[in-house]
Amino acid sequence: MIRRGAIAIVAGAIASGCVDISDNADTVLSLQFDALPSPSVVVGDSLRDTTGAVAPPSVRAFNYRGEEIASPPVRFHAPDPGISVDSITGVVRGDSLRSTPARIIATVGSLQALQTIEITLRPDLVAAVDGRDTLLYSRVDTTRNVSGQLTVKVTHGTAPADTAVRAYIVSFAVVSGGDPRFAELVSGGTPSSVDTTDASGVAGRAVRIRPLYLPSDVDSVIVNATVRYRGTPVSGSPVRLVVVVRPQIP
Repeated sequence: MIRRGAIAIVAGAIASGCVDISDNADTVLSLQFDALPSPSVVVGDSLRDTTGAVAPPSVRAFNYRGEEIASPPVRFHAPDPGISVDSITGVVRGDSLRSTPARIIATVGSLQALQTIEITLRPDLVAAVDGRDTLLYSRVDTTRNVSGQLTVKVTHGTAPADTAVRAYIVSFAVVSGGDPRFAELVSGGTPSSVDTTDASGVAGRAVRIRPLYLPSDVDSVIVNATVRYRGTPVSGSPVRLVVVVRPQIP
């Protein structure tokens, strides 16, 4: 979407006679601001990827042939409070909380592309909210073979002064259930093992089973939910979540 917007800006300038399209392969005609490595940055810290490493945003530039230009002269700035951005490297740092995402703008010449990012609190603890469910499965009606949401909550600080941590990544994994074809994690029917916490700090995933692959000695699916900060699991990780599976009685 951002790349299409950048192209549209150039096309509009051409139509008004304001820009001459260069046939120089090093001239930037469009920008693509790639997805950020995380949906949020922690107050007092830099934007990091899932391994915990500091990760600057990635912006790609393209010439009139649609070919990517190596090392484009991208400059960054943040027009909103809540974050600061190094103009050269693009490294983002969280300064203060805000109720809406902050913008990061990348510029090459007269072209701009943007991404937005949430600012959140440091995750200190993860705990189960809905940590157990019973699934009455059917070998005929597959729509019945999806559990309720298994959910956890991520918080900052200690009770009673703990605060929800929003827009933070939680990873889920099936760790027990016999045959790996038997159970998978889903969101809205689509396979998915990663969620982002909502405004209340809660994230979750459901389990879908395939009774055809149910081992005779298995009566439950165990799921681990893990939250990491700077690459290290936070207190409570992994959270053990359980779906008990039983055949539906006709």
